[in-house]
Amino acid sequence: MNLRRHFLVLSLCLLSSFATAQEAAKQSPPKGQRVFYTGHSFHMFVPDMVERMVPLAKIEGHKLAGKQGIGGSKVIQHWDLQDEKNNAKKALLTGEVDVFTMAPHLMIPDPGIDNFVELGLKHNPNLRLLLQASWYPYDVPPTAEGFIRDNAARDAAKIPALQAPVDEWRKKLEEQTDALNKKYEKEAVFIVPVGDAVVKLRSLIVDEKFPGITKQSQLFRDPIGHGNGHVMALAAYCNFAAIYRQSPEGLPLNIERSVSEEQNAILQRIAWETVSQYPYSGIEKPRAK
Repeated sequence: MNLRRHFLVLSLCLLSSFATAQEAAKQSPPKGQRVFYTGHSFHMFVPDMVERMVPLAKIEGHKLAGKQGIGGSKVIQHWDLQDEKNNAKKALLTGEVDVFTMAPHLMIPDPGIDNFVELGLKHNPNLRLLLQASWYPYDVPPTAEGFIRDNAARDAAKIPALQAPVDEWRKKLEEQTDALNKKYEKEAVFIVPVGDAVVKLRSLIVDEKFPGITKQSQLFRDPIGHGNGHVMALAAYCNFAAIYRQSPEGLPLNIERSVSEEQNAILQRIAWETVSQYPYSGIEKPRAK
């Protein structure tokens, strides 16, 4: 009986130790990535914010490999930039980039995406390329009802009307992503669904469930849709989640002074739920072919 009891206790201890080790492994910070960012004004605030997040997440080995911003740009404009100014191409040629971001404009498919994917994978087969699916400029297409000419008009926007163009734009990105991943026979190109996250935030404001903000227009600073602090923080959290495949939830408030602690927790939750539940982000299980 004593031997059996000793064996039972030993087994329980081993199981407990194994569970503890699993939990520790689960919580351990991911490996640092070398990240290069390209994009327009709906994306190029992200690098500085992610740089502030990384030490808070206790990630070691992270490196800002560089950034290249062009206002209002399509990806092809970054590709066509003169060689002497094209830091994006220079970085990919070294093979020393782990994650490369792009922020497509409305023109999809964008040949610049194909070009950067080809160049990047040639010099680093393990490169991950992230496409930010942004929120829609002016809220909706120019021919649609609800096209914004004054920021205050956003306060009357209906959530389904906001979601529809985001869905249409994102689906075009998904088609280009599928074609590229099929071509290279690997999951190398991913999408960061920032536009969906921004619509969710606006939905909370409409439902009076986001503390401190009562109007959708408070999220933006102009009719185009350049975001104020809450939109910027949300977009940065989405990109962090996609880059590191880790939730930003629980990170201390240190990236945007206009955001309160209560608001910060909600933005982190929206970002993780949106990115982690979206198959093209690369966090969920691979998509069925």
